[in-house]
Order: sequence, then C-alpha cells, then structure tokens
Amino acid sequence: MSLTRQSHRTVDRDEVERLRKRFMKLDKDSSGTIDRDEFLSLPQVSSNPLATRMIAIFDEDGGGDVDFQEFVSGLSAFSSKGNKEEKLRFAFKVYDIDRDGYISNGELFIVLKMMVGNNLKDVQLQQIVDKTIMEADKDQDGKISFEEFTDMVENTDVSLSMTLSQI
Repeated sequence: MSLTRQSHRTVDRDEVERLRKRFMKLDKDSSGTIDRDEFLSLPQVSSNPLATRMIAIFDEDGGGDVDFQEFVSGLSAFSSKGNKEEKLRFAFKVYDIDRDGYISNGELFIVLKMMVGNNLKDVQLQQIVDKTIMEADKDQDGKISFEEFTDMVENTDVSLSMTLSQI
C-alpha cells in the first residue's frame, strides 16, 4: 500500500511497520479496515469524549471505516516528527465537522458539548461559543477559518499535547 506524501514525511519505515502490526491487531475481522467498534477497542480512544470525531477525521474518504493508509495518515499528525501545522490542521478538523474549511458556531457548540457533557448548561456553553467566535473571527464572517484558528491557539501547547513519543 502506498502512503500519502504528507504521512510519509513524518512516519519512518520502523514506525510504519509498528503501525501495520497495531493496525492488524485492531482489525479483528481481518477485513483490511478498522470499523468504529474496532477503533473504539483502544482504551485511549474509547475513553476520549471526541472519539467519534477522531474516527471521522481518520476516515478521509467517508466510507465508514479506516484503511491502513488513512490510519497512518491520521496518526502522522501525532508523530514526534510531525510539524506544528500538521498538528494544528488535525485539531482544526476536530471542530470542522462538515469539512468546509471553517468552524461554525454550531460546530464549535457540538464539539465543546462532547467535551463538557452536562457539566455546563447549554445556555452557558452557547455564551462561551459566541465569545470564542467573536474573539477569533477577525474578518467577521461569523465563522473561524484555519488561519484564525491558528492565530487563536498559537500561544498554547496544542502541538506539544498532540505528540506521541511512540505511535
């Protein structure tokens, strides 16, 4: 299987071999793809409130499952060799549910709701969403572009927190 250029840059041959073994363990039915349930069998995924968003991002073609190329491509953002922009793009995709290149008010609400659950009332959460959009939306088009997202998180440790020493 050929790997995408982007993931090939950040994942070396040894990592690809490790990932292939991991992929084969996850692919319990030997279908050549990992479905939602197989993906959720990973404890670090199943306990993550954003698990469904992660699966959707890994599933680049929207086919409902993740093949090996998509698996490597998705994990390459978490490689120690991955660059900051790659990590930020992955983080952006978590919020960009409809993949239109923007984070809308509704998308931000949905993702934050996944993270906070019922710890905040919807009204409180909506206030946070509105304030975030207002502060990040430099061109005032009502949504957050990747550039605006990058500006908003540039002084945080997002890229560091998205690095796994061994993927």
